[in-house]
Amino acid sequence: MAGLALEVRREKFPLAAPFRIAGYVFEQTEVVVVTLSDGTCRGRGEGNGVYYLGDDAKHMEMEIEAARREIERGVTREELQTLMPAGGGRNAVDCALWDLEAAQLGEPAWQIAGLETLPQPLVTTFTLGADDPDKMASAAIANGEARALKLKLTGELDLDIARVRKVRAARNDVWLGVDANQGFDRRELDDLVAALLECDVALLEQPLARGKEADLDGFKCSIPIAADESALTLADVEGLVGRFDIFNIKLDKCGGLTEALQIALACRKAGLGLMIGNMAGTSLAMAPAFVVGQYCDVVDLDGPTFLARDRNPGVSYKDGKVWSPDEIWGAAGLMSPK
Repeated sequence: MAGLALEVRREKFPLAAPFRIAGYVFEQTEVVVVTLSDGTCRGRGEGNGVYYLGDDAKHMEMEIEAARREIERGVTREELQTLMPAGGGRNAVDCALWDLEAAQLGEPAWQIAGLETLPQPLVTTFTLGADDPDKMASAAIANGEARALKLKLTGELDLDIARVRKVRAARNDVWLGVDANQGFDRRELDDLVAALLECDVALLEQPLARGKEADLDGFKCSIPIAADESALTLADVEGLVGRFDIFNIKLDKCGGLTEALQIALACRKAGLGLMIGNMAGTSLAMAPAFVVGQYCDVVDLDGPTFLARDRNPGVSYKDGKVWSPDEIWGAAGLMSPK
């Protein structure tokens, strides 16, 4: 690849309301946007980082700048995998390279990624932050178009069970999943799972802390368990087999679309289900994840719905589905919008 011009900038997007999960409250998201230009075509990518790994905007920017010389010499996506570590910084550069390649080749990114048919709108979960059970039930009712809801839990067993029961009573028509964000220990899982089964919950995401995966050895669960914090990169796939049922792919964790597609293939070979998630962010971050979502069993791409403002053009949400038009990112033979 010929030389490239690299631009890196930080952007802040306030949330419409504070968002609470186990151990954290978020009020804004600060992203890093990478733009790569060959003088004729341009590509963009957005990194949001991984908050629990200290991968914030400053860290992402530092990693990108450390690789600037090699990137501007004309790095390929394959070379980038060893040039930069997995994380939000590499994700931003990798997705910018995909976007640039689509413009250069005159092929949409989804086609370059190997999809044989046009991408389709995807049923996505809409996430309810941890709150008072009645408030979460009201939020579930207010989100009337949602076909799938995911509830954030905090590791407070009785309160979390009350949250699930209230939401299920309010919306008995939706697919329902819960995300524990590492909030529980093994001794609490039997009681938690029993309550989740009563409420027809279809997914339990990351109940135990990363590093405690072996505590799931021998645990028989009637609800599929998804790995999130335990599932960062391709290297984690093998260790999840027999303990988890689903790998939650996030481009900020694995470092971009290139490795995300490798993870999807490896999980299928290993018998693991696929989920696509996000670390919040704008539609520019959702668009490449939407490509991966075409392969996934569970889709969680609601990040822009939490923002006070999004990019224009942006992904759309209708009838409980998310749709990402090519003009946001990865369009064939088009200059990426500013």
